[in-house]
Amino acid sequence: MLCAKNMTLTNATMYNALLKKDSSYEGIFYAAVKTTGIFCRPTCTARKPDKRNVEFFKSSKEALERGYRPCKICQPLDKPGETPAYIKHILKEIDRDPAAKITDADLRIKKIEPHTIRRWFLKNHGMTFHAYQRTHRINAAFKQIQKGDKVTTTAFDTGYESLSGFTDTYKSVIGQAPSQSKNKQVIDFVRIATPLGTMVACANADGVCLLEFADRRMLETELNYLRKKFNASIIQGKNKHVEELEQQLTNYFEGKLKVFSLPLVTPGTEFQNSVWSELQKIPHGVTRSYKQVAASIKQPSAVRAVANANGMNRIAIIIPCHRVIGNNGHLTGYGGGLWRKKWLLDHEQGTGRLI
Repeated sequence: MLCAKNMTLTNATMYNALLKKDSSYEGIFYAAVKTTGIFCRPTCTARKPDKRNVEFFKSSKEALERGYRPCKICQPLDKPGETPAYIKHILKEIDRDPAAKITDADLRIKKIEPHTIRRWFLKNHGMTFHAYQRTHRINAAFKQIQKGDKVTTTAFDTGYESLSGFTDTYKSVIGQAPSQSKNKQVIDFVRIATPLGTMVACANADGVCLLEFADRRMLETELNYLRKKFNASIIQGKNKHVEELEQQLTNYFEGKLKVFSLPLVTPGTEFQNSVWSELQKIPHGVTRSYKQVAASIKQPSAVRAVANANGMNRIAIIIPCHRVIGNNGHLTGYGGGLWRKKWLLDHEQGTGRLI
């Protein structure tokens, strides 16, 4: 059984997280203000109330049942990082036709302010909307060239009016000229909104190679490792593995899926892969200690090495490193934060709640 005595959420802990706008508590609690009748997520940017006027809930449902209204600023009924409907529509347009160029004038016709969508893309993708479109076109172009299409044909198919303009943009994104990139790979990169905050996922042609919470400290190190390992550029875009991952992850959080069925790409040492393989054998709703995992791979003295391999896992949830706990039953380190680890275990064991 999981011992969570060190994971008690006190009012003081939650109020302190509210003051700091701590994103690691997303999905863990909701704060309701008695004087306004409104409830918020932990990261709300509205002015923080006196702690005497705040009460906390484990779910948005509980807050609604007590008569509180959702905050219009942080929108606690949405998933943290949820893509707005109007942007989802724009993204579908881009996916359907990579050569399309949606201008500021086009946005205004759709009654979307260009500066609004620019801010959203800068915040959520680290680039402007127009830069996102260029990157998406180059991703599509790269895949066409890898299939054997001619550079000139590809350039005009993806909406470029000159070969030189296409080549310059291609080199800035891929790092090499189109004619020199045959040995290069592209790893598709997407952001996924979940009840516990935004996750990022990567997949190449062979399968999923990364799934992490966006605020994980090691994320950039992991991305750089994949770039070097596969001689790849990591670019915004989707492939069939990413799309299937998004669907399965949604089903998991909704309690409809217990076992993932996705091809995984896990570069690492033989020992690391033996640990990651063993982690996938731990059943949904069950925990194992590091000692038990070490024994199951027939290396009982390698407890510390097992813990290190656990920490090096780049595919969270699917390779369920959150199911490994200390020998004393206590929760131990988790790259996404201990609160998320506890939430995931509660979710799988049926003691938590769905958002």
